[in-house]
Amino acid sequence: MKDDKLTVLVVGATGSIGRLVVAEALRRGHAVRALVRSADKGRRLPAGATAIVGDVTRPETLADAVASVDAVVLTLGSDGAGKAGAESVDYGGVRAILQALGDQPARIALMTAIGVTDRIGEYNRRTEAHDWKRRGERLVRASGRAYTIVRPGWFDYNDADQHRLTLLQGDTRHAGDASDGVIARQQIAEVLVASLTSDAAIGKTFELVAEHGPAQESLDPLFAALDADRPGALDAVRDIDNMPFSEEPQRVRDDFAAIR
Repeated sequence: MKDDKLTVLVVGATGSIGRLVVAEALRRGHAVRALVRSADKGRRLPAGATAIVGDVTRPETLADAVASVDAVVLTLGSDGAGKAGAESVDYGGVRAILQALGDQPARIALMTAIGVTDRIGEYNRRTEAHDWKRRGERLVRASGRAYTIVRPGWFDYNDADQHRLTLLQGDTRHAGDASDGVIARQQIAEVLVASLTSDAAIGKTFELVAEHGPAQESLDPLFAALDADRPGALDAVRDIDNMPFSEEPQRVRDDFAAIR
């Protein structure tokens, strides 16, 4: 798939990662649609991107955005909107896009966060953001689509020589600060877009951090070295089993029944 030119929808396109995803996808020759909440926001996009006005919290506005797309990159963030925002955007946005796609066989690249399985840390207890992002991951896996899920470390805390990508699995770093790992925003965008045309990235979930050294020229060997998620499993390979589906809210279980 490396030479494929896709029609890519970027959700969260005007955010700090999303706008870099738009630029990277254009650089790779893809046709790019950007979901924006207003025409004014669309005018801030790089030249070449097509702005589509819509809102993931209003599913009825998404039909034009998803029509005939080959792939979707989701870089959603609830931006400190608390528990309600985490549910409606970090999770609800993923649900809305998957439902809008219907039977279209579009590939998914979803960005969540390192530490997403940490349920007892202060951040998750206060916001429930990890829990809702994790439920979004689970929806993507349950959808049966080709996907890649990227859990980046702390944005742009890199030293000047810290760009060698390291892909981890098991989500074991739960310090809740930059000691969990750092990564440049630009590199997150590059990994998300590269995953769309890499067969080696299909069905993989990983934490993304950078170590000292130069960036690798090819990402395929990094993707290929990862373990794939288990077919039919809701959580990523090696993730801690600390979120029983049987204890999930009924509305969440209903969503999974609909997606499957």
